[in-house]
Amino acid sequence: MSRPPLPPGGVLVVAVGAMAFAGPLVRYATAPALAISAWRLLFSVAFLAGILLARGGFRAQFRLSARQWGAGLAAGVLLAGHFWAWIASLGLTTVASSVVLVNTQPLFVGVFSLWFLKEPPSPRQWLGIWVAVVGAGVIGWGDWALGGKALVGDALALGAALMAAGYYAIGRSLRPTMDLWAYAGLVYGVAALALTGAVAASPAVSLAGYPRGDWLVFLALALGPMMLGHTGMNYALRYLPAYVANLAALGEPVGATFLAWILPGIGEAPSWNTMLGGGLVLSGIALGTLGGHRRAVARPDEASPEKARARSGPCP
Repeated sequence: MSRPPLPPGGVLVVAVGAMAFAGPLVRYATAPALAISAWRLLFSVAFLAGILLARGGFRAQFRLSARQWGAGLAAGVLLAGHFWAWIASLGLTTVASSVVLVNTQPLFVGVFSLWFLKEPPSPRQWLGIWVAVVGAGVIGWGDWALGGKALVGDALALGAALMAAGYYAIGRSLRPTMDLWAYAGLVYGVAALALTGAVAASPAVSLAGYPRGDWLVFLALALGPMMLGHTGMNYALRYLPAYVANLAALGEPVGATFLAWILPGIGEAPSWNTMLGGGLVLSGIALGTLGGHRRAVARPDEASPEKARARSGPCP
């Protein structure tokens, strides 16, 4: 695999930091979850369109095989479902529980990597995944005391985790042979279309008529958690197994919990179970990712001349 233009581990750190702002930012919006999700993707697609045009136009970027188109479409639909379910969960449960439960995705990604990508995690990485997931469970356990509404929010967050796992597994299969911006443009574009269609089919939800503060939240979600966060994760997926990238992303709930505590207008102080679970999450990340990048190599089928030619385009 070609030398990364930017260190994947460093990009992951920036991406996770940017994604940590998503949960707290959503709390400042009054728009329904579906509208927030749609505008987050629509603004992101607008930014990506400018990048693609600056790099030589759409035609050169989207010369893709039928497999790449099909997998990219599936990834976009999964991403759309992930955003809707997760943002909806934030209206029913706490920021800490929602963000932590949605980040149980490394467990699902580890299974998908074993079954579909033929990249089984090492025993130490499985241990790290399980320790982190137990930490997520400790944080979510406190919501049993909050009643049925919080449990519905937790269930939505877990569903969002499963869809995100599928999205990242597909990304790992495509990114080694697909340009970053073409991949992001395809997947984010499909997700934006799916969410916009869902808004159009929902009489109670509109794409317009929101206060100025909501539009600032939509824009901030696109610039930070989406363009820096998700795109950074997709960059790393070219060089790292999906479960390593996703395990690193479990640092997001720790940052989101801290931000939800200190930001004005939210003030959600973490409970004892949140702090205990956060410690376990960080321990799991350390177990599963320290040195994990050294195992990141090109997948076996990427050594063929056809795949080499596919990678000969612009570096991401």
